[in-house]
Amino acid sequence: MATSEHDAGHGGGDGPGEHGETRRDFLYIATGAVAAVGVGSVAWPFIDQMNPDAASLALASIEVDVSDLNAGESMTVMWRGKPVFVRRRTEQEVVAARDVDLSELLDQEARNPNVDATEATDANRAVQGREDMLVMIGVCTHLGCIPLGQQGDYGGWFCPCHGSHYDTSGRVRIGPAPENLPIPPYTFADEATLVVG
Repeated sequence: MATSEHDAGHGGGDGPGEHGETRRDFLYIATGAVAAVGVGSVAWPFIDQMNPDAASLALASIEVDVSDLNAGESMTVMWRGKPVFVRRRTEQEVVAARDVDLSELLDQEARNPNVDATEATDANRAVQGREDMLVMIGVCTHLGCIPLGQQGDYGGWFCPCHGSHYDTSGRVRIGPAPENLPIPPYTFADEATLVVG
């Protein structure tokens, strides 16, 4: 059976002509889009379960009763899985921390998100009006050990793992620790209530 020139040129839409390629391209794109949506819908429950649960989100901030904390006493509370040291310093500890020349410090950054200043003066390591209260994340900045309180060469904290010494303001003075103990975000809701976070 003979074919006309008209039939041979267009291929009926199923061959390699312009319309056949356009339809095939559309099918590839549509199939890919459906596959991507399918993979996303299967993966979403696994991704979503990695989000923190409500109990973890509730610990984004904690309230700490400091009414029974006398001068020279400390307490440790947990916040976001880390120990937080809360110390009501004696007047002598505050004076000793204030008398330190900044040039003697290994780290001269305050590391306190609660103040605008960056110098590691004792005033910048506490909150104005509550200078006796020192609140710090109790994790050594060297390898993450937990320093011991009221020990070491400066009467502050001492990390026995590798020998870092911190003063009464939580600033590193001796040892391999590269930074001062960080201060968490905190406020005082009232005289007796510390809010961390």
